[in-house]
Amino acid sequence: MQKMLSLLSRVLKGKAQKPVTGAANEAVRVMVASRNYADFASEATFDVKKCDVHRLEEGPPTQAVLTREQGLQYYRTMQTIRRMELKSDQLYKQKIIRGFCHLYDGQEACCVGLESGINPTDHLITAYRAHGYTYTRGVSVKEILAELTGRKGGCAKGKGGSMHMYAKNFYGGNGIVGAQVPLGAGVALACKFFGKDEICVSLYGDGAANQGQIFETYNMAALWKLPCIFICENNRYGMGTSVERAAASTDYYKRGDYIPGLRVDGMDVLCVREATKFAADHCRSGKGPILMELQTYRYHGHSMSDPGVSYRTREEIQEVRSKSDPITLLKDRMLNNNLSSVEELKEIDVEVRKEIEEAAQFATTDPEPPLEEIANHIYHNEPTFDVRGANLWIKYKSAS
Repeated sequence: MQKMLSLLSRVLKGKAQKPVTGAANEAVRVMVASRNYADFASEATFDVKKCDVHRLEEGPPTQAVLTREQGLQYYRTMQTIRRMELKSDQLYKQKIIRGFCHLYDGQEACCVGLESGINPTDHLITAYRAHGYTYTRGVSVKEILAELTGRKGGCAKGKGGSMHMYAKNFYGGNGIVGAQVPLGAGVALACKFFGKDEICVSLYGDGAANQGQIFETYNMAALWKLPCIFICENNRYGMGTSVERAAASTDYYKRGDYIPGLRVDGMDVLCVREATKFAADHCRSGKGPILMELQTYRYHGHSMSDPGVSYRTREEIQEVRSKSDPITLLKDRMLNNNLSSVEELKEIDVEVRKEIEEAAQFATTDPEPPLEEIANHIYHNEPTFDVRGANLWIKYKSAS
């Protein structure tokens, strides 16, 4: 102990005569870090972009308080999602992940901000760009990557793939454009029917915003005053079509007409969090549904089969990365306000990379589900029954 303190003293004074190596170096690093962490601010207040509002007298606050613990949590979560999606890109190009695969990198502030603005007991349903929400709803990276590779250890036992992942109070991952929106209203109806102080967040993209079933859902939700937040994640392109070419009106937050709306900076996790809290309070107070438009951006193409540069320039993507990246924005805020240090955030980056690599190792070595389990889990808590296969002579047992 005396030797360790002596080494530390020399390092702090800048008078170390010999290089400090091995266990002593690690001890010095930890002790220096501990000393620095005690000097960090516990919280800071930030200005966030004012939300545009529709049929509301006032909107969410334009200032947000961020504690050091929250900042570290948001940073780790967003970095994990970013690295998970980059690993998914790599596995897809190696043909280990097959089929449809829609990546979420660039939009991390949306799912992290949303989750921090609602309760774990609240409900959420989204479209097929679902990996980020699957993670924030509590599914591990290991289970997500294993699902992407079709392995038994995946969150849907290897049967759902990229578009169909589920967790408690999370209803997917849905492949039919816009079809999850009425399902979300149904979940909200159940919340109201059973008298629970819960809400449902029903997400869709700008490409689905012109679907007729969405407007039918708006109507029913408004009539019945359902506790539902309808959220349009506007990443500016529906597949390869820009919003300006696809919609006569790109004010998606006004599309509910008689439903109040907010337009939110979807690249700022704090702005999304404050807007979500505001919207959730609106729903819980019995005022009915509310609509949010999150202005965001995806770095990858629509799916892995889309290079993403035939309808937009590389310069446009790079400009968004350099000026509006959600992770960089949070990182700069934390560093500039003494909520963390470069070294501490680098440590988180290293830990995240290690977690992703271990999860990828599991996802590429875990066995695929056996054929005899193909019909399992059709129903919950039901007696085993027969399911016909591709023809009359093939039958499988379905167990809950």
